[in-house]
Amino acid sequence: MSRKKVIIMGAAGRDFHNFNVFFRDNEEYEVVAFTAEQIPGIGDRVYPPELSGGLYPDGIRIYPEEKLPELVKEHGVEQCILAYSDLSYETVGSKIAWVNSMGPDMRLMGPTTTMLKSKKPVIAVCAVRTGCGKSQTSRRVNEILVRKGLRPVNVRHPMPYDPDLTTQIAQRFATLEDMDKYNCTIEEREEYEPMVKMGIVVYAGVDYEKILRQAEEEADIITWDGGNNDTPFYRPDLHIVVADPHRPGHEISYYPGETNLRMADVVIINKVETADYEDIEEVRENVMAVNPDALIIDAASPLTVDNIDVIRKKRVIVIEDGPTVTHGEMPYGAGYIAARKAGASIVDPRPYAVGSIQDTFRKYTHLEDVLPAMGYGKAQIRELEETVNRADVDAVVIGTPIDLGRLIKINKPSTRVRYELQEIGRPDLEDVIGDFLEERGLSQ
Repeated sequence: MSRKKVIIMGAAGRDFHNFNVFFRDNEEYEVVAFTAEQIPGIGDRVYPPELSGGLYPDGIRIYPEEKLPELVKEHGVEQCILAYSDLSYETVGSKIAWVNSMGPDMRLMGPTTTMLKSKKPVIAVCAVRTGCGKSQTSRRVNEILVRKGLRPVNVRHPMPYDPDLTTQIAQRFATLEDMDKYNCTIEEREEYEPMVKMGIVVYAGVDYEKILRQAEEEADIITWDGGNNDTPFYRPDLHIVVADPHRPGHEISYYPGETNLRMADVVIINKVETADYEDIEEVRENVMAVNPDALIIDAASPLTVDNIDVIRKKRVIVIEDGPTVTHGEMPYGAGYIAARKAGASIVDPRPYAVGSIQDTFRKYTHLEDVLPAMGYGKAQIRELEETVNRADVDAVVIGTPIDLGRLIKINKPSTRVRYELQEIGRPDLEDVIGDFLEERGLSQ
């Protein structure tokens, strides 16, 4: 019987995982290509033989998604797999129509065929959109587990952006030097660095079965740290999902964020200290409508500025977490809010942008007041540095979760903005996790 020809449409994450767990050794299908979107510079690579398995001895080519029509025609493709996240339902519908107009079926794969089962308990932290506050929620969860005498290992949703995927099969991060060793991008460092500084070992990479088995060897409990608004790769025993009242309605209008919302055991409505009451209540009502059994926790992410005098009433440029303000579609982040509170005059960064940073502003036209911390490779990091240093301002506000000064040399005064999760009222995450551990005989 001839194998069904398939293309997996992705963004260097969910696409590889779906291939590994379902298609790699499946003789009913032939994956003729991956396509790549959303992240710059991840097309025109090869998914290597070391990962693709015996059915694909030469590996599988990765192409930019714009080449999909010619690939479908060339290979006689019968099915396309939509395998990336943070897409509006309008975008999902448009892609389905696009693929169907060429002839193939469009498929969206669910938890039954894609989630791996761990031998250790799994707590997953996911979100309904990029930029809701997964990172500080995940830090809070891991901090609680450590205080309760457990050894969590944090497994992060993949970000394998280096051209050579063989170096990223299963990565372990225990020190800041490990990030240099693996040539981590700014986006990767934003996720790994704060956790590593807490003393938490982080795993990431491409082959999440292999990663899971390695992590289980040194963990009492696995914490899954989601990316974008994707669903977990591991079947969670406790599923925590973060929602953002700055984007009310998005929790039920983006894929696969609503899937997370409907699966959640706990929903955290974050950033309530900076959101309008009406928007908070809209999110709450939407949560209750689609998942009435979920426990809802209100939370804040209060900001602290390392040295507010650096930016008080000054002309500043604001650097924000890249994914939050690009495909997360937020027009601002923590840095912008802190600058406004300090009475700073925020300068439009666009006139100073160079190279691929200019391309970013052309693609994400909603951005006017903030500079996304783009850094998908050394060349783009240099362009980010040049953009910052060209800016005619008094100071720089760094709203990213990492010490950006380790990666770029800034030629003017700068200060960092930090934020941690603070639940409001009871029950809080300490209560929820305490009950979870007691049920599984892990409380000490």
